[in-house]
Amino acid sequence: MAEMIQGGVHRATGIRRAVVIGNGFAGAENQSIGLVRALGLWGRQSLYRVRRPRGGINEWLHWLPLPLHKKVVPLHLSSEKLGLSSDIPEADAKQIAEMARRTFDKDGPLLVVASGRDTIPVSRAIKQLAPENVFLVQVKVQSPLERDAYDNMTDQSLIYLDLNYSGDTCALEKCNELFALDRMIQHPRSHVDRFDLVIAPRHDYYPLTPHAQKQIPWFLRRWITPREPPGKNVFLTVGALHQADFAALKSAASVWHAELTPLPKPLLVVNIGGPSRNCSYDADLAKHLAAMLQNVLWSCGSVRISFSRRTPEQVSRVLRKEFSTNPKVYIWDGEGRNPHMGHLACADAFVITADSVSMLSEACSTGKPVYVIGAEHCTWKFADFQNSLRERGAVRPLTGKEDMSQRWSYTPLDDTAEAARRVNKALAERGWSIQLT
Repeated sequence: MAEMIQGGVHRATGIRRAVVIGNGFAGAENQSIGLVRALGLWGRQSLYRVRRPRGGINEWLHWLPLPLHKKVVPLHLSSEKLGLSSDIPEADAKQIAEMARRTFDKDGPLLVVASGRDTIPVSRAIKQLAPENVFLVQVKVQSPLERDAYDNMTDQSLIYLDLNYSGDTCALEKCNELFALDRMIQHPRSHVDRFDLVIAPRHDYYPLTPHAQKQIPWFLRRWITPREPPGKNVFLTVGALHQADFAALKSAASVWHAELTPLPKPLLVVNIGGPSRNCSYDADLAKHLAAMLQNVLWSCGSVRISFSRRTPEQVSRVLRKEFSTNPKVYIWDGEGRNPHMGHLACADAFVITADSVSMLSEACSTGKPVYVIGAEHCTWKFADFQNSLRERGAVRPLTGKEDMSQRWSYTPLDDTAEAARRVNKALAERGWSIQLT
């Protein structure tokens, strides 16, 4: 293992393992795991989760910081009742920090990647308890206004409210939920200087633009974050981090070869998300999409349609009614293997609803044509994200006049790999590095 001598004492410097702290939502955890993969630590990570009380009155308290929520409504329900997997251990800051300290000399520093707003107190506590043994990564911080997008597993942030914790500091410290983050993916609410590195999508800084400032009432501006430009420890991405790297797509192409390769070409994949607060639509958009798909169907060898867990029934019903009997079209019903990675690997072109930042980020990393529907319904940072993709030439609006056999070229998004390179740079500045042997 890599070592260095500091004050006559050998200090381990090679990172060979990672801990992922999730919140149970695949959209957030997918970004953490994607970064772990890009760093070469796939298969060397352990997954822990934070648990928030759910059901009943808890559905009205999700805006509270997790430690305060647990004090108001103690978490006494079983994981089965909460609908959480019981085989994934709950994240305990003291235990993880103690493990990092105890194993440091043998196994080196511990990379901790946390995902979601609810993981912040735990990740901060880990950093506070083991500052010399841990490099901490925080992924995807959200405000309560973003819960709908969060549940979609695919969307990025909308608008960040800087919740004032000043009145709760003593209570949080009594709970040992100490505030000390090291590194974050997506923009934190405040105190960026507490992190080694912040990785945030560029559209998180949309509130600082003149156009956005005009949309924010003056009395709310102090509550909208970020409130200042990115600092030297902030790394900006175009879209979301994800797991759809070259190796993953190559593997998916092999796994789905028998089912997808024989299909007539070009293969058009249609991914449907669901409306969110800043990208709202209904069955009318589905009818519009159905009409445009009918118009381009002549140029497609085959079409495969997938819905997300957040797709409203009124939207999916329109498309099923329109295409369920069409021999060219296959609609995944949510049963059996999820074909998402196979679709990314084997599709010739994509049509994706504008609400889904993650699905758009994945598709735009393939370099294949990506058509967007519903961008006109996007507001705030979603609209800014759509504009950035169009400016890069990565997406085009679906018009119904396309020939799906035609392609265009653009520089594929490479956010996850670029983020990993930035992590390696930050580690080197600390005298640490990823060690894979």
